[in-house]
Amino acid sequence: MIGSSTSSIVGCKPYVSNHLSQADTEELNDEVQETFIHHNRTYQRFAVNSNTYFAPVDEDETLRLRTQQDVLSMVFDGRLIFPHIQSLRRVLDCGFGTGSWAFQVAWENPNCEHTFCRTISEWKMPLLWEAPSVIKIYRPDPSMRTRAGEGTRGNKVRGIDISPHHHNPNESVDNLYLDIDDLNMPLNFRSNHFDLINSRLVAGGINSHRWTGYLRDMFKCLRAGGWVQLVEIDFNAQSDNGTLTESEFSCLCIRGNDAQELPASALRQWSQMYLQAMEQCKNPRAPRRLGNWLRSTGFTEVDERMIPIPMCGWSDNQRELNIGTANQENVRMLLSSLTLYPFSHYLGMSITEFHVLVAQARAEASNPALKPYFPL
Repeated sequence: MIGSSTSSIVGCKPYVSNHLSQADTEELNDEVQETFIHHNRTYQRFAVNSNTYFAPVDEDETLRLRTQQDVLSMVFDGRLIFPHIQSLRRVLDCGFGTGSWAFQVAWENPNCEHTFCRTISEWKMPLLWEAPSVIKIYRPDPSMRTRAGEGTRGNKVRGIDISPHHHNPNESVDNLYLDIDDLNMPLNFRSNHFDLINSRLVAGGINSHRWTGYLRDMFKCLRAGGWVQLVEIDFNAQSDNGTLTESEFSCLCIRGNDAQELPASALRQWSQMYLQAMEQCKNPRAPRRLGNWLRSTGFTEVDERMIPIPMCGWSDNQRELNIGTANQENVRMLLSSLTLYPFSHYLGMSITEFHVLVAQARAEASNPALKPYFPL
C-alpha cells in the first residue's frame, strides 16, 4: 500500500445500520453563488461568512487547483486509489474541488456509484444538472439532513456542490454524484455504506473542533473492511539543507504599531503567520496529527507517510526535479490565494505589507539553492 504522510491509508471495521431516510428539497436562491471582491480576488460570500473556506473562487484559483491536482498525480505516480479494493461499489470524496479526482475515479470504475462532498455549506444543497450549461440549486429540509444520490437512483448523475465555481460541468459521467455538503456538520450517510472514502486537502475548511467527529463519521460510514485515504499539506515551509532557519529574526508590523518578531526568512514568516491566522477557527497543525487521531478513532492498518513536495526544481533526483518544476507555479499562486483573506482579515495586514511578504516568499520558494519544500 502507498500512502502519504499526513496522508494516511486506513482499514477499519465499522458497525452496521440499515436506516436510511431521504431529504425533501426546496429551491434555493442565488446566495451560494453570490461572490464579493476582496483586494481584486473573487470570494464566495456564503463560504467566507460561515467561516468555512477563505480561498478565492475565481478563474485563477481554479487554474491553481487543477495545477495542484496534476502535481499530486505526479507525486502518486498517477494512482487515484492507494489500497487494493477488489470490488469497488461506493466511493465518497470529501472536498472534491474541481472534481478532477472524482471524475477520473468514476470514469475508470463505470459500475461504481460515487458521491462527492464539498466542504462549504451549512445545509445539504443538491445542485442538479439538467444540461451542462443549466444549473438548478436546491436546499433540502435541514431537519432531515440526509444524502441525495442514495437509495433507488442507481447510477444516474447527480451533481451537487455549494460552490460550482471550480467544477466543470462537462466533466460528468453516468455514475457520478456531486453532493453539496458542509464537512463541519455530521456526515449522515447510512452506516456500513462506502468501500472507500477519500479526503484530500480539507484542513483549510474543517473547523478545529470538528476533526474528531469528522473521522468518527468516516468510520461509521465505511463498510466492514473499507478504507479511508487522507492527503493533507502541512504549510510549514522547510528546506532540505536547513537554509530556511529561524535563528535570525526581523520585525514585521501588523495591526498598526503592534510589531511582532518573525523569522528573517520570508517563507518562514509566511508559515508562521498562516498558522497564527488560521488558528482563529481551523487547526493548521492537523496534518501532523492525523495518524494518531485515526488510531484513536478505531481505524486499523494505519499507513502514515511524509513526502517532501519541492516548491521548485532543485532535486538531483529526476522524478523529484520534475515534480518541483511542475509545482513551482502552484506554490507561486497559493502563497497569495490561501492567505490574502486570512492575513488581511484576521491579522490586519495592509495590502502593501501583504504584497511585499508574498513577493519575498515567492523569491525564496523559487530559489533552488534553498531547496524549499512543504511536507505532504
